[in-house]
Amino acid sequence: MNVVCIIGRLTRDIELKSSTSGTSYLQNSIAVDRKGKEKETDFFNISAFGKSAEFIEKWLHKGSKVAITGHLQSGSYTDKNGNKVNSVTIIVDQIDFCEAKGETTEKKDDVADFLNVSDISELPFA
Repeated sequence: MNVVCIIGRLTRDIELKSSTSGTSYLQNSIAVDRKGKEKETDFFNISAFGKSAEFIEKWLHKGSKVAITGHLQSGSYTDKNGNKVNSVTIIVDQIDFCEAKGETTEKKDDVADFLNVSDISELPFA
């Protein structure tokens, strides 16, 4: 079973991109604090596609605290020096807010409109 559940903060501003087939996607990372005597933080790469990516771009921003449920995807590539680099990315299946309105500066002024969605089936987590 390949399931990841993680809570942390987005580390960069959101840059929504589009694939050659027209699918929306984004790549970012999430900072997750470790429990322990000394505060340590781990950083994980995340990728989102389609409606999940569009939701993230519209409602979240650098510093947003989120809960992500997804799965791990491994890969490898050759860097510019010819070295093989292995990578692991969390593919976002679901993302949820972890802060109440007002606990963070919202990216968009229309956050209140989020609560007035008429068709929740259009939301990526519905």
